This record gives sequence, structure tokens and C-alpha cells, in this order.
Amino acid sequence: MTDRERSTSALLLAEYAQIKDEQRARIGFRDNLLYVTLAAVTAVAAVAAQTDYPQLILALALPVVCLVLGWTHLVNDEKISAIGRYVRTELASRLAEATNVEEPLFGWEIYHRSDDRRISRKTTQTVVDLVAFLVTPFAALITFWCHSVDSALLVAVSIVEAAGLVVLGVLFLQYAER
Repeated sequence: MTDRERSTSALLLAEYAQIKDEQRARIGFRDNLLYVTLAAVTAVAAVAAQTDYPQLILALALPVVCLVLGWTHLVNDEKISAIGRYVRTELASRLAEATNVEEPLFGWEIYHRSDDRRISRKTTQTVVDLVAFLVTPFAALITFWCHSVDSALLVAVSIVEAAGLVVLGVLFLQYAER
């Protein structure tokens, strides 16, 4: 192996280490967002229970909280997967070329995706995500719509929130298909 090949290999392995650190950090952040969402839902419900208009606060605050946290969860999940794709394709092939190695590199990146239960786990995770980030805020909106509200502005806000939740739901489902 030439000095250039060693140097290129060292740079690619350093990139691998750095990108895996980013992936680990994103996984931890993404996974904690479910707990943050649970805490936020509980906090909004507690505040709503102490007011004269609980359905108003619950219905209009909860969807915004779930939209922001759900979007953040989805974006981080996509970046985690993008890092995995990059390592499996770009980085592995560049390192194989630099080192003249023909066997697959970064085997774990491929191996863990071939688990027989991967599809059922991904499906279950999608259902959990949909419940946490969509079903809960939609339940609040339905409660809001079932109570007579005289404010056209609040009804308009609730409709915009519902539209945002629908878009988020579609994105979750589209992403789950990949």
C-alpha cells in the first residue's frame, strides 16, 4: 500500500468515525423526542385542566407541540438513515477502492438491515410515531371541534393545524415505505 493509499484510507476512516458519532448523537436525540412528546402532552393537559377553557388550550396547543416535535423526529430519523446509506454506498466503495479491498466493508451497516424482523419492527415504530405525533393531537382537535366555538379565527387555526398534521402523517408514511 502506498503512502497516498494509507493517507486516503486514514482520511476515510476518520470520516467514518465522525459520521458515526453524528449518527449516534442523532439516534439518542430522536429516541428522546418520544419522551419529550409524552412530557409535553402531559404538561399541556395539566395546564388545560387548571383553566376555564381546557378544550381550547388542549386543542390548539397540543397540535403545535406535536407538529414541531414530530417534524424534528422525522428529520432526525431521515438523517440517521441517510448516514447509513452514505456509509454503505459512498464511503464503503471509496475505502474499498483506496485500499484495493474487494470484500464488503462496514459489514454491520448491511448485516443489521437483513434481520427477519426488521419489517415488523419498522412497522411497529411507524405506528408508535403516528400515535405519538398525530393521533393524540387529532383527538384534541376533535374535542375542540365537538365543542361550540364562536371564534372563526380559532376554527381557522385548528384547520391549519389539522392540515399540518395530515402533511406530517403523509411524510411519516412515505418515509416508512423506504
